[in-house]
Amino acid sequence: MPLGKLSSITDEPPSLPLLLERCKTGERAALGEFYRAYRGDVTRNLQRVLGPGRGDLEDVLQDVFIEVFRSIGRFRGDSKLSTWLYRVCVNVALQRLRKRKRLAEVSDDDVAESAPGRIDSQTPERGLDVSRRLTAVYRILDELAPKKRVVFILHEIEGREPKEIAAIVGAPVLTVRTRLHYARKEFYARAAAEPKLDGGASS
Repeated sequence: MPLGKLSSITDEPPSLPLLLERCKTGERAALGEFYRAYRGDVTRNLQRVLGPGRGDLEDVLQDVFIEVFRSIGRFRGDSKLSTWLYRVCVNVALQRLRKRKRLAEVSDDDVAESAPGRIDSQTPERGLDVSRRLTAVYRILDELAPKKRVVFILHEIEGREPKEIAAIVGAPVLTVRTRLHYARKEFYARAAAEPKLDGGASS
């Protein structure tokens, strides 16, 4: 795969419990502090799920934090905040992916010519090659059903285990394994016919 693993949402700092309590009271300064602390991580997560360079990324980002602030009062700490926050990201991203499917919004031109990771330190030729492979990868991912796409990205790109994915997407582990099986099968079948992926990757 031409993509590296995604950086996890920032681990909880020691001051997080107090910040969460302030957010739950609706304190505007606390909500702003939370937004600034996690905006970058949420953006990178959305880029991986939705694809880089999407013109609607800022709208989706705002939707994520609207949902976070709407439901943060119900967060009881049963899971790590990073897992809960990622779950919100995935749910909002799934809604957007379904909308794209319905409206046939996705086209080849929607994918940016650069990856969300760092390619500026590479040679221009290498950077262009990475961009072309990234474009090919997301063109294939756009053909997968949204739920299959999400589990594929979480497992194949981020390296997460099915149990962790199940906690993020809110589905049984068996369901995650089934979705992953079919997602891998569909992805690699299409990748095998993609010249920009050098015949695709083996499963």
